[in-house]
Order: sequence, then C-alpha cells, then structure tokens
Amino acid sequence: MDIAGIVALAPVIPVLTIEQAADAVPLARALVKGGLRVLEITLRTPAALEALAAVVDQVPEAIAGVGTVLAARQFEQARRAGARFAVSPGCTPSLAAAARSTGLPYLPGVQTVSEAMALVDQGFKLLKLFPADAAGGITWLRAVAAPLQELRFCPTGGVTADTASGYLALANVACVGGSWVAPRDAVGGRDWAMVERLAATAAALKRR
Repeated sequence: MDIAGIVALAPVIPVLTIEQAADAVPLARALVKGGLRVLEITLRTPAALEALAAVVDQVPEAIAGVGTVLAARQFEQARRAGARFAVSPGCTPSLAAAARSTGLPYLPGVQTVSEAMALVDQGFKLLKLFPADAAGGITWLRAVAAPLQELRFCPTGGVTADTASGYLALANVACVGGSWVAPRDAVGGRDWAMVERLAATAAALKRR
C-alpha cells in the first residue's frame, strides 16, 4: 500500500508520543476500535521502537508507522521494527533517498511553497504541512490550491478537534494528523474508553 492508500483509510492520523511501551498495545487497540487504523508513533521517546514492534505484533489490524523521522538511519530501524510508513516534519535529500532505498511509504513535511515544489521534483505528491497552524493553516492551503493543484496535504501541528473539520473540508487535504485523540492525561490514566470515544468522533469526520 502506498502512502496515498494509507492516508485514505481514515480522516485523522493519531500522532502518538508513547512514554511507556506497555501502553502501546492497549492504546492502539482503543484507537483501532474507535475507527482509526493508521497510527503514527513518533520517534521522540526511548520507548518508541519497542512500542511500534509491540503494536505490529499484537494489533495486526493497525497500520503502524513512525513519525518525527529526522535521520536516514531511522528508516531502516523503523522497517526492522515493522513500520508500514514513515513521516517527517520536513525533508532532506538523504531522507528522501532513505525512503526510496527502504521502500517505506513516506510522508515528507513542508512549510513553504518552495519546499513543496522541490518535493514535486522528486516525485512526491502527498505532503505533510507542518506545523500547520503556525504555517498559515487553512488560509495557506486555500492559497496554494490553484498553483499546487497536483498536491494534497496532511496538515499536522496545532490541528484540534475543533479545527479538524475545517481542514478536511478542503479539496487539497487528504487527512489531518493530531494528538488530541490520545491526550496525555487519558494515556497516563490508562483511560482507554476515553481514547476510543475520541477516536470514534474523529473517525466520523467527513472529508471533501
């Protein structure tokens, strides 16, 4: 499955920063049960790769990938742990090359039109807008819709339960990424029922 097929599975991709690997499986099960199968586990904690491997092994219905990929070597680490895709907040030539060499579907990040055009030259047509809110959010996406009409975006960073529907109403938005579906207090308190409810609400959001 390519990156376009992966993001088509749900309107929201949970962006997960997992502190305790033991939380990964129940968290993933709650999100999947709520209707969000595509999970981005960020490489921001020492537990990230262990958490990813546990989800891949024990929650096969999830499509688990990695986020905050900043170095080329992380692609191979993620592939070995079972990642199905990778996401970066930006992109460099070495990251793009590593994505190709490992074969992992890749969602590179941009913040400007020039960055987006550079990635088009490399064959990327689906990009992460990050940090979406700070970069101009819905206003930015509307402004680039005509000149960058071949591109679609996954805005992430500052997207909330209240603003997600506005993003998803845009024709050039494939999905959004956000952490609100797995809030820190719910994960810390192991309130998986709350996570499932938040996921169900997010999964029901309509895309244009």
